[in-house]
Amino acid sequence: MPDTPEDLDAWVAELAPALGLDPADVPTGLLLDLTRDAAHGITRPAGPLTTYLVGLAVAKGMTPDAAAATTRELIERRQS
Repeated sequence: MPDTPEDLDAWVAELAPALGLDPADVPTGLLLDLTRDAAHGITRPAGPLTTYLVGLAVAKGMTPDAAAATTRELIERRQS
């Protein structure tokens, strides 16, 4: 299965509405970058788990940018 940016956009366009979400509200690039940072900075399985936790934080009212910034700070702290 191809994994181009277009394929990811198509997946988000299909999955988001099925989950009751607006695809425009999905910060794909931010989430992919954060997943990569966690996978490389903590451990590979931390990538998807981190993304899930950020999603929960956003669902509770935190902005995606704030959740990403907090997460990146913790990743950087762990690497020091």
